[in-house]
Amino acid sequence: MAIGTALVTGATSGIGEAFTRLLADKGYDLILVARDESRLEERAASLTAKYGIKAEVLRADLTNFADCEIVEARLRSETSPISVLINNAGFGINKAFTVSEIKAETELLDVLVRAPMRFMHAVLPGMKVRNSGTIINVSSVAGWIAGGTYSAAKSYLTVISESLHTELSGTKVNVSALCPGFTRTEFHQRGRMKMGGLPKFMWLNADRVVADSWKAAQNGKAISVPGWQYAILSFITRFGPRPMIRKIGMNIRVKQRERAK
Repeated sequence: MAIGTALVTGATSGIGEAFTRLLADKGYDLILVARDESRLEERAASLTAKYGIKAEVLRADLTNFADCEIVEARLRSETSPISVLINNAGFGINKAFTVSEIKAETELLDVLVRAPMRFMHAVLPGMKVRNSGTIINVSSVAGWIAGGTYSAAKSYLTVISESLHTELSGTKVNVSALCPGFTRTEFHQRGRMKMGGLPKFMWLNADRVVADSWKAAQNGKAISVPGWQYAILSFITRFGPRPMIRKIGMNIRVKQRERAK
């Protein structure tokens, strides 16, 4: 018998896919949320076969308000409550704000900010009543630099996670922000970001990132920054002089765009 049900957005690849395997291995039934239904079905079948858990498919485009409402309704269910929510879905834009398309900028905020905010708002009342639950918001070390809309959106995820962590400190509901650095996933390929110039030691493994994040959340940590290299970098970007941090953020973004040309 499953120990609970976990809902994971962006569940078909990268960090989201790694979370589905970790949670299935721990005995959670799963609700997999993504846009690609065929990949969702394939992922669900694989998890069921390997771990013997139930895997439900919920196709949703998180830029679509109606699709988000369907996910919210599932999160509010009292008959089949959600005990774990992983807000992982996201993407990046490989253009400067002044030349990007407003549609892409708006969709980025829809996926990285609006959807996680609404999903947490839907699931938290039930978690508070049951006095149990875990929410992990997949943020980024980019949230501490000045790197365009993506950094701004990730900053929101980190800050709202810290706020809720404090608000719920007297309960058994855990809210945590996962703030990884560069992790080997499909993210950079989808965003047309060529990362060949990045030193190998700066790359993180998705399974390790997820394991560290889960451990941190269960230990009541508000923020998880996997990897010694990003622990150092995040300290600098969080507490260093802001003019210097803004320059670092701009240089990173420029280099990413140059590599993609």
